[in-house]
Amino acid sequence: MNRKLKNLLEPRHMAFALLCITAVVVSLSLYSSSPQVETYISEPSAITAPQQSPNPANSPPKQVPFPLSQRLVEYHIQVALNAKDKQLQGAQTLTWTNPGKKPVTELYFHLYPNAFQSMKSTFVGESGGKLRGKPMPPNTFGSMQVHSIQTIQGDDLLPRMRFVQPDDGNKNDQTLLLVKLNQPVPPHGKVTLEMSFTVKLPFAFARMGYVDDFVMAGQWFPKLAVYEPAGIRGVKKEAWNLHQYHGNSEFYADFGIYNVQIQVPSDYIVAATGFPTTQPTERNGTKTYHFYADDVHDFAWAASPHFVYTEVPFSSKNIPGMKIKLYLDPRHEHLRNRYLYAAKKALARYSEWYGVYPYSTLSIVIPPDGGNGAGGMEYPTLVTGWAAAVKHPDEALERVIVHEIGHQFWYGMVASNEFEEAWLDEGLTSYAEDKVMESEYGIRANLPLESSYITSPAPLKQFSWNYDDYSQYSENVYTRAKLVLLGIEKQAGPDQMKRILKTYFQRYKFKHPDSHDFQQVVEEVTKKPWDDYFNQFVYGGLMVDYSVEGIRTKAIQHKGAKAFENKVTVRTHGGYASEVPILFHFTDGSSVRKKWKGNDPLIQYTLIHKSPLDWVAIDPQHSLILENKHNNNFIRTQVADTLKIRWNLGAVKFIEALLGWVAW
Repeated sequence: MNRKLKNLLEPRHMAFALLCITAVVVSLSLYSSSPQVETYISEPSAITAPQQSPNPANSPPKQVPFPLSQRLVEYHIQVALNAKDKQLQGAQTLTWTNPGKKPVTELYFHLYPNAFQSMKSTFVGESGGKLRGKPMPPNTFGSMQVHSIQTIQGDDLLPRMRFVQPDDGNKNDQTLLLVKLNQPVPPHGKVTLEMSFTVKLPFAFARMGYVDDFVMAGQWFPKLAVYEPAGIRGVKKEAWNLHQYHGNSEFYADFGIYNVQIQVPSDYIVAATGFPTTQPTERNGTKTYHFYADDVHDFAWAASPHFVYTEVPFSSKNIPGMKIKLYLDPRHEHLRNRYLYAAKKALARYSEWYGVYPYSTLSIVIPPDGGNGAGGMEYPTLVTGWAAAVKHPDEALERVIVHEIGHQFWYGMVASNEFEEAWLDEGLTSYAEDKVMESEYGIRANLPLESSYITSPAPLKQFSWNYDDYSQYSENVYTRAKLVLLGIEKQAGPDQMKRILKTYFQRYKFKHPDSHDFQQVVEEVTKKPWDDYFNQFVYGGLMVDYSVEGIRTKAIQHKGAKAFENKVTVRTHGGYASEVPILFHFTDGSSVRKKWKGNDPLIQYTLIHKSPLDWVAIDPQHSLILENKHNNNFIRTQVADTLKIRWNLGAVKFIEALLGWVAW
């Protein structure tokens, strides 16, 4: 263990106890009043405990706020950035509480930087060395090495560790580490380990790494996996939830406490999860920051000598008081107000719709040009926007900030298992993002066009790496999942949908729910079963697809007068909707509207009319949110030779013109 880092650890437990007391006092003081005047602070400030007056003997003791989560993990970490060599030297003391009913004899750690260790890792093999189309540059590999691991009694566990590959058996993948304990951890018992490690940072093409002198430290320390008791997420037998780092997957971890010291060159500014407990201290050309966070399931930080820093207080009806901290690349300094406005509107809306944002800070980091590999990402109380590549960006600037702040609720607090059910995070966040963009910026999503992008629908509840590729993964867990949620809203109504999401958030924040938990809330609020819908669109990979199969028109005598018998066949090809609107238009300009229940494979309509049928359109106003094949929704009949002409999605504009209605 590095001596300087080890010295930073001592005395661990007394310092941490004082730190916890400070955090409680700070939290209470922040929430006691709302800021009245907005001011900009250009240097990062620390949160310090106010002076406390003695407690009178006859006064009751102050109550300590109840923890928001189980706090199963407790990390004390010291890390030093070697900016020249792009390395992190770290040491951590970790305490884990066994939440199960059985003794545990081994621990598992995620070593995420090893995903970038070679071209043979599972992540690189599955992704082709790309994420969001961004390739890993040649010779910019990253890695993590654990140098020591021991109990606080001094027992060396280094010989008792080995890498495991439970998902694919790839022996070249070293992203999951098994450590055999010398003593079992009893139910509800604790174990404390001391570890030292080195991280060689990769170029930031996939969430973490460096871009010139900018550093994004995400998933940068040995992070304990989740031990799941029976009952959580439908687990029948308690066990570790174990997965490697895959090309499509993100993360899953327990809530806990983080006490982190970060040493950087003296000209660097650091943004991090949580809040600084003291002002940075400088010594021998380095600066050390000290951050604390509780009731979070990860800790990330970013550093740069070029950050343009802005700090503003913020409060709203459901946010008593907090600080928004903005770490801008200089290229976007002139866009400060746009970033802050988006953050404030997102926080205010989400806290109004779902529940209180309980943390005292939110940090927003804007990477430099070329740093989009670190952009558009969420961590507890810290998000990143897109890199500052464009001097005058369009609404993508606001959209990514609104989206990532949405993650603070669904990823940050509800904290689903992103390995296995990514849609519960990405889908809910994409849904919420659209609501804010519409309410605050007047930007409505083009749902018919978005649904037409769904060319490879697949079940939402499945392991992320079981999708064919990143395109199918993102198509489903972002876009199709959002459309599935909008389909629920369509049936339940906007007011009930608001109650569904608020109930789900309030009930399951800090509890790691699954898809079945969400379905139960939908059924509870709407007071009706939703098995058919979830089986088709969540547990199954269907989209809605109705087509006009054919039109037959012939002249007849009807009630002593000339008329036309028009027969129309409509077929179901995919999942079904509860109500399918159909418009029948005749050559005399008249029309008939019908609504079909839509759950039969086939239906034939017979319409007797004084004029022949001109054309038929299924769902002309695009109310079927999950309909993704619009090209077979319309047929026009030319009576002379009964020619049937199909129209593609672009020709739907023609129908809209006839109806005097614009859908998008």
